[in-house]
Amino acid sequence: MPWKLASLGTLMAVAMLAGCTTTSSESQKDPVATETGHSRCEATAAEFAVGKKASPELLEQARKKAGAQNARFLKPDDMITLEYRSDRLNLNTDNNLVITRASCG
Repeated sequence: MPWKLASLGTLMAVAMLAGCTTTSSESQKDPVATETGHSRCEATAAEFAVGKKASPELLEQARKKAGAQNARFLKPDDMITLEYRSDRLNLNTDNNLVITRASCG
């Protein structure tokens, strides 16, 4: 009986890992380019938003101008992850949701 359970467990583990493999054509996709022709964020292009009230429309406009793939608002008490992403725009706000700083990361 234990031999059957061990064999079944091994078979299931192999089946699960087989689903994690990729083909060579999938792993060599071209990086996504932005309208500015590169995938790096340029925070200086989004500084026009400093002093303005945070809104989804303003976030999207700043993201496009900065050439970022992603963008987010960061409030003073927000918990954030510490990984650096060169393609992400961060718009820091105060407690009244007025943008105080634009940065990438």
